[in-house]
Amino acid sequence: MKITRLSLWHVPLTSHTAYYMADGKTCDTVESVVIAVETDAGLTGWGEVCPIPHYLPAYARGVAPALTELAPVILGGDPLGVESLMAKADAWLPGHAFAKSALDIALWDITGKAADLPLYTLMGGRQAADLPLYHSITCVAPDEMARIARDARASGITQFQAKLGASGDWRTDVERLVKVREAVGPGPLVYGDWNCGATTLWATRVGRAVAGFDVMLEQPCATLAECAQVRAATDLPMKLDELVHDTDTLLQAHKLGIMDAVALKLSKFGGLSALRRARDLCLHLGAKMCVECTWGSDIVTAAALHLGAATRPARLLNVCDLSGYVAPRVAPDGPVRRQGRIAPPDGPGLGIAPDRDLLGPPDLILD
Repeated sequence: MKITRLSLWHVPLTSHTAYYMADGKTCDTVESVVIAVETDAGLTGWGEVCPIPHYLPAYARGVAPALTELAPVILGGDPLGVESLMAKADAWLPGHAFAKSALDIALWDITGKAADLPLYTLMGGRQAADLPLYHSITCVAPDEMARIARDARASGITQFQAKLGASGDWRTDVERLVKVREAVGPGPLVYGDWNCGATTLWATRVGRAVAGFDVMLEQPCATLAECAQVRAATDLPMKLDELVHDTDTLLQAHKLGIMDAVALKLSKFGGLSALRRARDLCLHLGAKMCVECTWGSDIVTAAALHLGAATRPARLLNVCDLSGYVAPRVAPDGPVRRQGRIAPPDGPGLGIAPDRDLLGPPDLILD
């Protein structure tokens, strides 16, 4: 089997509610990149990557040039045996993991379709019928965040990520965490996420103030050393995200004792191939995992859910229905949340069919 064509679209995804984070980061309308990889066997694989502005070293308009540079490797390449072709891509164009993520997902989609198997079978075998979701709460006024949490709790959600730091006042972050905890009651998991936007002083003051409220802190500071300082000063469990993106950073975080939980995101690591390796390492290290992506619609949501379903349930913290936060839905048959949980599609490959009419004419064709 050979790859004959790659098509690419830029798709604006609009959040149902403007989404605020620390340090001025926002998700309102964010551009996602969707690709289709076609083969001479009549199979098409779909991939997606959706970088958030100012979040990580990734740029939506950088995907097309990267894939154009990789055209001599992609076109005519064998999509089966995904890691072999991705190794050639890495040798041809080092780095640019975010752009390669969409390609890697599409290749796995083709592989699953060729085998007539859902991707969770190829990722290690299904270990759970459905998966726990977390609900991410935009950083707004504390009372509004509490209302959002109550509504999500009523829908069955039991894990809540409260974004912090947008107002520039550590006391307001304390109020946010306390009110979200009170809104959902004892038992559900609540964690506050600064997305690298806090100083050690700020995060430590917040952590000590909420020490009696059963919360976890997520990615408070911009370096692993600073996060370790906050962990030691507050004695609160910590989840990492932005600072862990490969084997080396996972091992560093584990050595520092700050990786009680970790966000494994497709676009950070470079697709399903790399994320599966990270998943297996985290199983060995003992960290709880959130398997997801940075942002996006049905394609990245489905890809992450397949890997999540093939992960030991005791080590899976949660997953995210990214496509549930945005419009339009790229695939009408994409997965949806039910009673706080979500299941991967059961069809071959990703198990979804993106709507070509919605996508319209491609912005780039390589053939």
